[in-house]
Amino acid sequence: MSDLWGRLKSDFQLSIVTLVGICSVFGVTPYAVYRLHEGNWLVGFTDTFLVLGTSFAVLYAWRTGNTVRPGQFLAIIYSLGGFLVTIKLGINGLFWLYCLVLFNFFVVPPVQSLIATLTTLVAVCIYGWQHPGDIFESHYQMMSFVVTYLLASLFAFVFAYRSRFQRRQLALLATLDPLTGIGNRRTMDEELDIAIADSQRYGMSFGLLVLDLDHFKSVNDRFGHSVGDRVLIDFVGVIKNASRASDRIFRLGGEEFVLLVPKVGRQGLAGTAAHIQRSVAEQLSSPGGPVTVSIGGCVLEGQTDRDIWLRDADICLYQAKDAGRNRTVIKGFDPAAN
Repeated sequence: MSDLWGRLKSDFQLSIVTLVGICSVFGVTPYAVYRLHEGNWLVGFTDTFLVLGTSFAVLYAWRTGNTVRPGQFLAIIYSLGGFLVTIKLGINGLFWLYCLVLFNFFVVPPVQSLIATLTTLVAVCIYGWQHPGDIFESHYQMMSFVVTYLLASLFAFVFAYRSRFQRRQLALLATLDPLTGIGNRRTMDEELDIAIADSQRYGMSFGLLVLDLDHFKSVNDRFGHSVGDRVLIDFVGVIKNASRASDRIFRLGGEEFVLLVPKVGRQGLAGTAAHIQRSVAEQLSSPGGPVTVSIGGCVLEGQTDRDIWLRDADICLYQAKDAGRNRTVIKGFDPAAN
């Protein structure tokens, strides 16, 4: 039960699809039973189809984790169902179309929901125009419905668009370091877990470098945090230029960073670290002079836990610092023997 609740809390679209499913089963099923009992076959079978279709879409979303296709499927069948119910029930069916507006803008992207919503409106108006009295008692009543329907659609569109934009921004904030724009600790943990899984399954090799700017605290103390922030941003730029496109850099905290290097052994990892160290010494500076970096590294060799892997690299970093800083120590690598 805790896993199910966790998925609902972490996946907004899945929670919406699930909520729609619950509302459909408990809200529409009684109408389907009643209308089938009264012999209103079109509306009854439409309601039944909506309930079954919604249940299928919810199960599909839970089993696959894909909420896009179920959302699109639900938007289509509910738009079609709303149209059929309206032409059968007349003005009483129009009230359900306002629920359709809200529903569409929650389950599919705003542009797609706008297309589905306006298509339903056009279909209802064309039918109402060709069959006077079946849905609308007058053209004035039809225009009143069009205006209120469009206003509801406009408000729903703006709300849905802003909500999706804010969710994307929150997702970025949850995975990126706000100062440097690289992955944060949370992203690093996920990437290290993936690397360990790929190593175990496919035999891929990975190296890990922990980088710490030397005497960085003195930069903040002497010149202020704004200067220190600029140094950190420039440092990330140097690392990116000195690394391969497949390498991933993360900010562990403060002036400490982690570089994940795929397809590399001890010697290759040592070469990568040496290249980064030279690049930093040559290209990075603060108002107090050149900035250097100490590096500890470890190749993934049997570690099944990211914290152990990271700890091994961190131990090498402290050895590099104890050796006088601006040095590199790679676990199991002897520079004199290579």
